[in-house]
Amino acid sequence: MGPSLAALEAQCQSQADKLTLPLLLKRNAEEYAGEPALTAGDRTLTWALLREQTAVLCRGLGALGLKRGERMMIMMSGRPEHWVIDYAAAHLAAIPCTAYQTLSTEQIGYVARHSAATVVVLEGADEVSRWLPVLDTLRALKRVIVVDASAIPAGDARFVSYAQVEAEGRGLHEADPAVFEDGWKAIRPEDPISMIYTSGTTGDPKGVVLSHRNAFYEAVAVDLCAPVPMRVSSIAYLPLAHIGERELGLYRALYKALHVHICTDPAGVMPMLARARAPAFFGVPRLWEKLAAGLRAKLDMLEAPKREAILAAHAVALEAFQLEGSGRAVPPELQRKAEEAEARVLKPLRQTLGLDALVWASSGSAPIPVDILEYLGGFGIKVLEVWGMSETTGCATVNTPTDFRVGAVGRTIPGVQLRLAPDGEIFVRGPVVFLGYLSEDGRIVSATDRDGWLATGDIGTVDPDGFLSITDRKKELIITSSGKNIAPSKIEGMLRAHPLVGQAMAIGDNRPFLTALVSLDPEAAPLWARARGLAAQSLVDLMRDPTIRAELDSLVARTNARLSRAEQLKRYDVVPEAWSPVTGEITLTLKLKRRVILEKYAERIASLYANA
Repeated sequence: MGPSLAALEAQCQSQADKLTLPLLLKRNAEEYAGEPALTAGDRTLTWALLREQTAVLCRGLGALGLKRGERMMIMMSGRPEHWVIDYAAAHLAAIPCTAYQTLSTEQIGYVARHSAATVVVLEGADEVSRWLPVLDTLRALKRVIVVDASAIPAGDARFVSYAQVEAEGRGLHEADPAVFEDGWKAIRPEDPISMIYTSGTTGDPKGVVLSHRNAFYEAVAVDLCAPVPMRVSSIAYLPLAHIGERELGLYRALYKALHVHICTDPAGVMPMLARARAPAFFGVPRLWEKLAAGLRAKLDMLEAPKREAILAAHAVALEAFQLEGSGRAVPPELQRKAEEAEARVLKPLRQTLGLDALVWASSGSAPIPVDILEYLGGFGIKVLEVWGMSETTGCATVNTPTDFRVGAVGRTIPGVQLRLAPDGEIFVRGPVVFLGYLSEDGRIVSATDRDGWLATGDIGTVDPDGFLSITDRKKELIITSSGKNIAPSKIEGMLRAHPLVGQAMAIGDNRPFLTALVSLDPEAAPLWARARGLAAQSLVDLMRDPTIRAELDSLVARTNARLSRAEQLKRYDVVPEAWSPVTGEITLTLKLKRRVILEKYAERIASLYANA
């Protein structure tokens, strides 16, 4: 019998009460000095070099006037400078906050003014052009640091290059290293470590302030649930404005001294995972959906005997996975067949994909269709859902490789409590619950009730074994004109499970029935078409192709067959473009911006309800 839940909670608390970002970076720089910490392209920083650069930038930021408790806004892609300057601000007890790079000037103005940022760090010309119109409105602003010096507007004294800050900081640090070494020692686990702005899909973004204790309690607790060895590889591909990447890429990486491989190209994530052979990987649902679509497309192109052998092995493994994922025992004979299929077919297949080292694959940020989980599970790619939010420092519940339920998001991590309100809303409390939201006057205001419970806005159920399932977002429930409450994410997930579909949105709030808009997948849809003898075409041509439309009609019919009458789609339409963060219909974490889509396609939506 393993340790009790109380013992695990005590272990997490004991460690988190001693850990801060500066302490862990110092430990890694001393114990693993020459080992790699960050790799981006052909650049690698060792732990010793990462700490040295952090010290230098810390002194440079201090010289610019960044002080304890002040906010520093960052708009930069994943690159070593992002890690360095974030860590540097934390050593000053300032509060670094990364903004999504896709924000418009209007959105930048909101977060910049709300944060009262005193220092802003930008990557290059694109970011500078969007920030320039709002800089005069930032009363607290002291300086703007730009990584690409060529992007600095001529003669504007507010700007300084990253290289200049680094040079000044290096001189100060070399002259008196004790200033850096003594300065961070006053930082305590309860102090803020960073701030994250919510995506604003249901209202104005909120500044979520996290503490060192939040960040490292989460790291310790998740590692107890799904351990990874010290100093193994990990992949960072999400923006550091996302709680998942901030927790995994910045904080868990420190706790486990991981070698972080930075990937800025979404198309390169799976190839990098294959090269780095990371044992643990967090993927947003769309990434796993694309992997499943890619596997289906490759199988379609194989010769019949080879394809049939893989499908036979898949069927056996899938049956075992479904039993395991429902909490039932796998019969010995099926277990034997599954192990044989794994050894002869599935493991060699995963080796060709570079995924054989993956032992804990997780998915979160949005719902993922059970069909996708089962399809990948049949290949031995066990993707396990987790659930949490920025306000819970990432995961509040996890499935583990030895204890999981397909379709559920797991049990609470040690130390986290969960309860459901009468309407199904999930409330949580525990050491991962954030310090509070930043108010406009600079105060950090708690969002919990007097008993410490945080209302999450998610709706869920808990089974008798304690596994949580998420049914939808409270604010995203569709309420039809007849008063039916419908969760759109389930319907959208069923549609997205098909390789033709990139994104889908169910519609029906205050309307007599449900409809949907569908956006074709720009990568998988042409592959699907070619496998069926259709010429490679543009998305516009594909959406008009009779074979494609017939397949989508069939998909909607199959989806409706699995839904209640109120949930069924009466009509749908295909839009002529792909949805992306750049065009604004989805966030960088691939969540639907429902208000944007409703406004952009108002005429199409109206036509779906014509003569209703």
